[in-house]
Amino acid sequence: MLCLIATPIGNLADISSRALESLRSADIVACEDTRHTQRLLSHYDLHPERISLNEHNEARRIPELVARIQAGGRIALVSDAGTPTLADPGQRLVQAVLAAGLPLTVIPGPCAVPTALAGSGLPVVPFYFGGFLSHKKGQREKELQAALQRECTSSYFESPHRLVSTLEMLARLQPDRRVVVARELTKRFEEFQRGTAQNVLNHFLHHPPRGEITLILSPATVPKWVLW
Repeated sequence: MLCLIATPIGNLADISSRALESLRSADIVACEDTRHTQRLLSHYDLHPERISLNEHNEARRIPELVARIQAGGRIALVSDAGTPTLADPGQRLVQAVLAAGLPLTVIPGPCAVPTALAGSGLPVVPFYFGGFLSHKKGQREKELQAALQRECTSSYFESPHRLVSTLEMLARLQPDRRVVVARELTKRFEEFQRGTAQNVLNHFLHHPPRGEITLILSPATVPKWVLW
């Protein structure tokens, strides 16, 4: 069986007992980064075999992992944080396992997108998730323009090194659009910055952002119950 396991996005206490049991019983844990996952495993005194599975080696790892499952092995798939395949490696492995007619299960748990949406104060149903914004300015601006026209809340992952540049684009395109920057979710320095694109930009111009960031944009038409 292939078992997709959601792992903490920051606070190690957020992992479920079911996820820990699945990691404990796995023959192999396929990790986005073995060093990152080792910190989680060591914290809970778990010692399974680990191999890397990331965007650079996923294609060549697939035959080996499928063969292990066919031989009766139990493979756990984890990303560095959150739910595997959601803007993280693993989709190609999932497809290969399903195509081979092998069993698959998912252990749900932490995920930055619903966590950020729930705390945003913006409408959460429906919502659009666009993964990581492009590092290319032209493509990033094109995506932001599309988000500004949507009649639903849009969410993205963004690098702290590009956040100010992205907020500058938003402030130029629509300075009064409601924006939320959710930073370091579940960690000690968790932060939600809510306000207009211009005001949120002003904050981060004076407080350089660090850590993991989820960016939320309000829908084009905001319900009357949104008071901020």
